[in-house]
Amino acid sequence: MSEESNRADVSEKPPPPNWILQHPTYQQIKSLEVEDSAQVHVAFLVYMDLTEVRQWKGVSCVKSPELQVVLLEGREKEGAPVQTVLPLPAHRSLSHKSIRQVLDRGFPMLLCAVASDSTLVYQRMTDGLVTPDPPAGPFQDLGRRQHRKRRQKH
Repeated sequence: MSEESNRADVSEKPPPPNWILQHPTYQQIKSLEVEDSAQVHVAFLVYMDLTEVRQWKGVSCVKSPELQVVLLEGREKEGAPVQTVLPLPAHRSLSHKSIRQVLDRGFPMLLCAVASDSTLVYQRMTDGLVTPDPPAGPFQDLGRRQHRKRRQKH
């Protein structure tokens, strides 16, 4: 019986109160001394999503002195190019100039809007226009009509 009670004690420990504030990465982000505490919080949430959920490699936190924000840099997978992620609270506005400053870092950029309920929405930002990929699937041209109709498989 003592083995069962020891296992229960070890596996069911509640997390410490305010565990986010005690997390080493949160402390590192705070040490960058960005004035906007909401941006610091969302940067940590995005960091956790990238590293724990999406399994990105080599994610690091960098301060942008011009924008006074925390940027995250990392790779989607081993050997992939480095990408810059700009985490922002959803209510915060963003100018073309600030997007340009992040794009000028030379890495592909993802904007991550974080809602008040911690929902994350990623948007890829590019320098200039990018031609979209052609639609996937079998399509049939119907002559002069301006729309396409999917072929039905039998």
